[in-house]
Parts: sequence; C-alpha cells; structure tokens
Amino acid sequence: MEAIAASISFFNFCISVIIFGIGGWVMNHSIDNGFVIGAEFEVPVYFSPIFFQIGNTATGFFVVFALIAAVATVASVISGSFYFRFSNPNNLPPAASSALIACFLTFLAMGFAWKEISQTVTSEHLMALEAFLIILSVTQFIYTAIIVWTSTSYSTRNNVH
Repeated sequence: MEAIAASISFFNFCISVIIFGIGGWVMNHSIDNGFVIGAEFEVPVYFSPIFFQIGNTATGFFVVFALIAAVATVASVISGSFYFRFSNPNNLPPAASSALIACFLTFLAMGFAWKEISQTVTSEHLMALEAFLIILSVTQFIYTAIIVWTSTSYSTRNNVH
C-alpha cells in the first residue's frame, strides 16, 4: 500500500508543478494586462481586485485557490515523503493531516473550476488548468484515503490513541 501511495504522491507533485506553471502564467498575465486606471479617473463601483481578463467572473477565485491547493498538495507530498522514506509511524499523523487539508483545498478549487466551466471558458490555458486541477483532486482524494486508512489501521493494530 505504501508503494501505491508513494507513486500517487509523486504524480500529485508533478501535477502540482504543472498547476504552478499554468496558474502562475495566468496570474502574471492578469497582473500585466489587468484593469488599469489613470490618475485622473476614479475606481468604478464594479471593480474587483480579482479580475482576470482571459476568463469569466469565477476565474480569479479559481486561479487563486488552484495555486493555494497546489501549495498544500506539495506540503502534503513533503510530509508524506518523510513517512515513506523513514517508515516511522510517528510521521504518519502529520502526513494524514496535511493530506486531508490538501484534499479539502483541492475540492474547494475544483468547485471553482466547475463554476468556471459552467460559465464558459475562453482560454486554452484555463481549460488545461481546470483539467489538471480536477485530476489532482481525484488523485489527492485517493492518496488521502490511503494515508488516513493506513494511519487509522496502524493506531488500531498497535493500540495507539
């Protein structure tokens, strides 16, 4: 079971790096080409600081939470790698808790991805980011289930509370 979880963990890391790349590009594009107001103009009432020109109204939230979920996934991979490398049962609860947090954050970002999909997507970069995030949320859920199951089965086998 550890070999499967380690493989999924490595896959999650690779997907997170891809999400960093695409999400970082989208964020950079939004900052460079975003809403520009001259000194003599006032900020309009409908102005949103999370405005992305290449998407729709859900894009800003989606990209921000996708990047946060990718960071949490990398933290989960690092925490899990300590358990896989040293096989120390004391490293299992931190790996399980960080995996749960990363899983919940990827589900939150996936919700924004579905919202953005329902409002039509205009950019191929965003479609790729959505696809990779949905794949990450599924694999992160599987990884979390394996780690939490291993954690709970270890504690019940060894009568640890």
